[in-house]
This record gives sequence, structure tokens and C-alpha cells, in this order.
Amino acid sequence: MAEQKAVQEVYPDDYSWCYGCGKLNEDGHHFKTRWNGEKTETIYTPQPEHTAVPGFVYGGVIASLIDCHGTGSAALALHRKNGHEPGDGAEPPRFVTASLKVDFMKPTPHGIALKAIGTPEEVHLKKWKVPTEVFAGETLCVKGEVTAVVMPDSFLQNAKNTNP
Repeated sequence: MAEQKAVQEVYPDDYSWCYGCGKLNEDGHHFKTRWNGEKTETIYTPQPEHTAVPGFVYGGVIASLIDCHGTGSAALALHRKNGHEPGDGAEPPRFVTASLKVDFMKPTPHGIALKAIGTPEEVHLKKWKVPTEVFAGETLCVKGEVTAVVMPDSFLQNAKNTNP
């Protein structure tokens, strides 16, 4: 069975430049969000430059992980609700962050893959909430929540006119 595509892999090029998850941003993190049953999952291994203090991950990278995981999860959820899965030929909706909350529970160790697990919850047709937990191995290090909204058309118009 072929590996399931991440939603970020099938976003149109016009808006695939996000520093966190944009497939076309050479300097970005390239976060990839997929379904894992009824939950969503993003796995990411921080790079050496993502150090806060020796041995621990910089919190801003973790916040970026939760941010992009949340918007990707909302896109997956609405896409599935509309009868589609990434890679089936239908363009997934694109979301932006309306709110981001991050609670650091324990220091996040460096040198281990992080796993963000989300549970998308529909608030309104164009607004989703995605509670997320970030694990380093079996240790829950961070809890977060993204409120994501469908990207306004004005973002798309701007993206088409200003691609890097």
C-alpha cells in the first residue's frame, strides 16, 4: 500500500511557501500532516540549529510545529468531510491560523523525533479547532491548540501576485 500523502504535498504551488510547511520554501521546516486513524499526525526531527539551550529544542520551533499541524489538520478534516483524501485529485481547502495557544509541559529534548497528534473539531464550516499534543518518544512535552479558519480569497489573490 502506498504511503498516504500529506495535505501539504497537495496544496497548490501558489500558496506552498509557508516557512513551517511549504513544500516550495527551501529554507523551511517542511512539516507534513497526515491522518492516523481519526487523529492527525506530524512527525518532525528538529535540526541542530533549533537548540534553545544545549540538549533542548527551541520553543519557537515547537510553536511552529503546532501552528502548521493545526492548519494542516483542519484542511484534512474539511477535505475528508467533503468526501476527499489528499492525492485524490481534489484540491484541499487551505487554512490560516486565527489563534495559537502553546503550553510547555516539560523541556523538549533535542535529538529525538517529535510527534504532534491532533484531534480536529469543527466549530463552524469555515472554522476548526485542533487540540494538539507533542511527544518526544513517549513523553508528552507540549500541549497546544490552533483555531484555524479557511484562508480568505484575498490571501490567494496576493499569493498569485507575489510568489518568491
